[in-house]
Amino acid sequence: MTNPDGTIQVRINGDHRRIIAGMTIAELALELGLEPTKVAVERNLEVVPRSTLGQVVLEDGDDLEIVHFVGGGDHQVSGANNSDHPVAGDDSWTVAGRTFRSRLIVGTGKYKDFAQNAAAVAASGAEIVTVAVRRVNVADPKAPMLTDYIDPKKITYLPNTAGCYTGEEAIRTLRLAREAGGWDLVKLEVLGEARTLYPDMVETLRATEILAKEGFKPMVYCVDDPIAAKRLEDVGAVAIMPLGAPIGSGLGIQNRVTIRLIVEGTTLPVLVDAGVGTASEASSAMELGCAGVLMNTAIAEAKNPVMMATAMKLAVESGRLAYRAGRMGRRMYADPSSPLAGLI
Repeated sequence: MTNPDGTIQVRINGDHRRIIAGMTIAELALELGLEPTKVAVERNLEVVPRSTLGQVVLEDGDDLEIVHFVGGGDHQVSGANNSDHPVAGDDSWTVAGRTFRSRLIVGTGKYKDFAQNAAAVAASGAEIVTVAVRRVNVADPKAPMLTDYIDPKKITYLPNTAGCYTGEEAIRTLRLAREAGGWDLVKLEVLGEARTLYPDMVETLRATEILAKEGFKPMVYCVDDPIAAKRLEDVGAVAIMPLGAPIGSGLGIQNRVTIRLIVEGTTLPVLVDAGVGTASEASSAMELGCAGVLMNTAIAEAKNPVMMATAMKLAVESGRLAYRAGRMGRRMYADPSSPLAGLI
């Protein structure tokens, strides 16, 4: 219903606002100081295709969510930020048909600013970063954005569902993410409760199946359980991402046996997704045969994040090379390195 002054009322990211009747979503975005090509819009719980933002006329009572990517988280990038210390031979890995050389994925949260974040990503050699999908701050639309510092044309963005506690929340978030950036390769996590941030596997399995049917390629955060990992593979996951320890704990891999069983029991890439605190723990994950390691806090909360990013890069490469080389067998007793023949 149009008011006598020619305005209607809509709700934008939870706040009520009066706008001129007949305004399109694109016109509203521009009035808010936002670039329509850099945001995704949900209208009354339905994602609005970006190509139609200039045609969709807002109506009185419309409820809008306007989101973009923030530090928290498609297009294949081959050769971006490759290691200056290549391992023996071609040792790339593939997920959902996309091939990467770096086996280190880094998050984009907890850094003091975007500049430090970008420097750490460069030092890590990572080709993939996880990003969170959050509401645009309409009060300050000109605030710096992650895309201003980490170019999604050079680094693959992996939208994630951090902070989602139901399958519906996660699915809704990733639908908006696809509209915002066009990416179908995503990271799914559905948390069970706030204290441990352990995954709710019932909701995770349900969301994985729905997303896979909608054409998403979900890399899935899960418990370190080989049976759960197999279920995820069966319903459409493209990568298994078991926790090594609770998110942000820095405790290192707590159960090497189950991680190894997951690696042996799936045809999908397995990446340790949480709990790594220092370089030796990243190397340990790779020595178990994992395809890669994802981390955020271990780098972002280090006293020198850029230096730690370099250490993690080298640790992942070292652990992978050790795995490929093949570890010596363990023995109960000593075995001399020097020959005994000709002993004086």
